Amino acid sequence: MTPAPFDRSENLEQQLTDHIEEIKARWELGLQHSGHDGVWIAAGDSAHYFQDDQGPRFKPNPYFTQWVDPKFATPGAQLLLRDNHQPILFLHQPSDYWHATTPIPQNLNPQVDIRTFSNEDKLAAACADETSGKLAFIGNSPNSNETLGELNPTKLLQYMHFHRARKTQHELENLRKASEIGVQGHLAAAAAFTAGASEYETHIAYLLASKQSEAELPYPNIVAQNEHGSVLHYQLQQRDPANELRSLLIDAGGSFAGYASDITRTYVSAGSQHQLFRDLLEAMQTHQDQLLNSIAPGTTYADLHTQMHQQLCALLVSADLVTCTAEEAFDTGVSEIFCPHGLGHLLGIQVHDVGGHQADELGNVALPPANYPALRLTRKVEENYTFTIEPGLYFIQSLLESHQHAPINWKLVAKLSPYGGIRIEDNVRVLAHGIENMTRDAWRKYDPT
Repeated sequence: MTPAPFDRSENLEQQLTDHIEEIKARWELGLQHSGHDGVWIAAGDSAHYFQDDQGPRFKPNPYFTQWVDPKFATPGAQLLLRDNHQPILFLHQPSDYWHATTPIPQNLNPQVDIRTFSNEDKLAAACADETSGKLAFIGNSPNSNETLGELNPTKLLQYMHFHRARKTQHELENLRKASEIGVQGHLAAAAAFTAGASEYETHIAYLLASKQSEAELPYPNIVAQNEHGSVLHYQLQQRDPANELRSLLIDAGGSFAGYASDITRTYVSAGSQHQLFRDLLEAMQTHQDQLLNSIAPGTTYADLHTQMHQQLCALLVSADLVTCTAEEAFDTGVSEIFCPHGLGHLLGIQVHDVGGHQADELGNVALPPANYPALRLTRKVEENYTFTIEPGLYFIQSLLESHQHAPINWKLVAKLSPYGGIRIEDNVRVLAHGIENMTRDAWRKYDPT
């Protein structure tokens, strides 16, 4: 597939300036829509595990991340936005010998008025002085200053969720860099698999190459060898190498400035004894290519998902995995036994980004088809949307066992089941004509062969 051209400005400072202006204008329109005079966007508070003084890594509210890179975010930080006013960022920056001081996001000057406070009480008092007008508060219910504004008003959030799907140039650049981080990890994981590494060793190779800690990953890595590939969100990592290494399904991403990539690849061991699965993997790559070529503004993602199942039915017939026609397989839902998940989802600040089922900014919903309840994205595709395309084919024993009378070639399924399954996932941006495939662009950069 020939990659589509796209604009990639190297003026990152201008990209950020344009991004802040666009996001500010988007919020102002949202406030007019909801009838509020301003909005507090909270970074959020840190949390501890039950009866413990430790807790998970602090992760800011995604709407705060849209303004402020997470490396500058501190628990309790707030951003205040009023119509036709300079946004104000309130940051807690303690003089603390227990932790390194969080730096100030100087790249937001002069668009954002940044105010820092040495302790939480001073920060809370400063925020309490800015409560005039009808304000909204976006985030978890605050531990203090509970009167800052109306908590998460539905009308405002529906508006913002819907428009978050369209990415600014700054956001697109962050997503590209997240893809590059993820691809470097994937290349190392593939090499580890070829060398006979265990699931855990493959995971460690991924972390080292992508230069991410466990806490920095956008989601926990799925590193599934052999039959483990049939578990869609396989969460275990075997320490010992498999006695016979047949296949690897790795679903792992990168994070940059709070934006995520979500990439999956499937590999098969060398040797003629694995040719059946290798042929199936090649067919699945062609299957994904056809779906990528079908993406265009104006189509609906639900239609792409239906196309995925129609193509999968044809693939199942050509691979001799079913004993009926492709039309019969589709009409009776046989392909859903082999692929029970959706084709993909919106991608951005969150791996499964919000608004996937929204039909419009008013909050009207486009529900998934009844037979595809797991589909996370149903809305119409528009330019500068970013989402995943991740068709799969799995040999899931619980599903197969509950469909014993389905027209399935059980002998062939038995031969292929020890390989688990296949998923191939790319992250794409919709263009006026064609797509920008951020995953494959990154792959060409780091593995031009």
